[in-house]
Amino acid sequence: MGLKAVHFGGGNIGRGFVAEKLHLAGYEVVFVDVMDSIIDQLQKTKEYTVTEIGAEGEKVNTITNYRAINSKTHEEDVIKEIASADLFKLEPQPLTARLREQVTCAVGPNVLKFIAPVIGKAIDKRTEPKPIAVIACENAIGATDTLAGFIKDSKNTPQDRLSSINDRARFANSAIDRIVPGQKPDAGLNVEIESFYEWVVDKTPFAEHGHPDVSAIKWVDDLNPYIERKLFTVNTGHAAAAYYGYARGKKTVDEALSDSDINKLVHDCLGETSNLIVKKHGISTDEQKAYVEKIIKRISNPYLKDVVERVGRAPLRKLSRKERFVGPASQLAESGDKVDALLGAIEQAFGFVDVEGDEESAELSKILKSNGAKDVVGKVCGLEESHPLFDKILPIVEKVQKSVK
Repeated sequence: MGLKAVHFGGGNIGRGFVAEKLHLAGYEVVFVDVMDSIIDQLQKTKEYTVTEIGAEGEKVNTITNYRAINSKTHEEDVIKEIASADLFKLEPQPLTARLREQVTCAVGPNVLKFIAPVIGKAIDKRTEPKPIAVIACENAIGATDTLAGFIKDSKNTPQDRLSSINDRARFANSAIDRIVPGQKPDAGLNVEIESFYEWVVDKTPFAEHGHPDVSAIKWVDDLNPYIERKLFTVNTGHAAAAYYGYARGKKTVDEALSDSDINKLVHDCLGETSNLIVKKHGISTDEQKAYVEKIIKRISNPYLKDVVERVGRAPLRKLSRKERFVGPASQLAESGDKVDALLGAIEQAFGFVDVEGDEESAELSKILKSNGAKDVVGKVCGLEESHPLFDKILPIVEKVQKSVK
């Protein structure tokens, strides 16, 4: 049997990034989703294109050799794809051979608990001699650990089977970095995406079995520096530009960053996060400075036409405790370092309310209107009153509450 990957999430990042790289590595990709429209299109269409956009021009890859299953209506088929010996059968290989099967997902961090039950059932039924690789490709620290926690819950895996779950599955955290801008209305399954990408995965869980053979993945022994550098540079800068741009009437991220004031504000934010990254992970100042400039150039790409509302969506998640603003600011505040620029971006994020099409911005508006400022800081940012960042964010919330009507 050939290589096979089951991928949860048929959206733009799933089709345009993860599936593209798995396809180029020789995998058959089985998409799993609950969205009828996406699954129907994938089932009826034999191929789609991924157009990589960069300053050097465009490159088009045609994606084929995939199938799609609706987990809402065909859960047993999903379980069989992951667990069935017929569908995941391997040619006889020595025990040191690399893992050939994997489950990936790009569904959004808040959806992990909903896909865990079907993955748990499938893993429990596996009889293959080698464990399957499970990798959550999400913009969140420790997303695979989070998914694994849901899978190992007693509701999803029999507790008497937990001691042997490593024989059936290995869970590896990852860090992904690729910008997928808003797509053309008539794009269908086709995806336009930036040419730059980074996909880094922790190789230590695979031990004697070896990691899956995907050339697009950078396999590392210590993922934490990559996760925090990416989240606190790419995601912090991208979101800060979007929130400042939205507040000042800019339509796209590149338009926002062409404004010298916003450009400086974003650079200031990344100056503070760079201070954390250099001190914590031993990355040199020059290397981090070069990385920041590369990221600013990437997100300033006018060919991406990255709309600020798209980049700013889900402000509740982006303002949460371990995310791109509060995450680095809390660590810096604990060591007494400067966080003024990050606080400015946090204020802009709190002002991203009642944006059309974004449920979290509407929920943020409700929270601001129906809670005291201290409760908002605790509920949204996950900070205790004793934390040194709490009293710095409190006046920001009080200020924003006066303007939210």
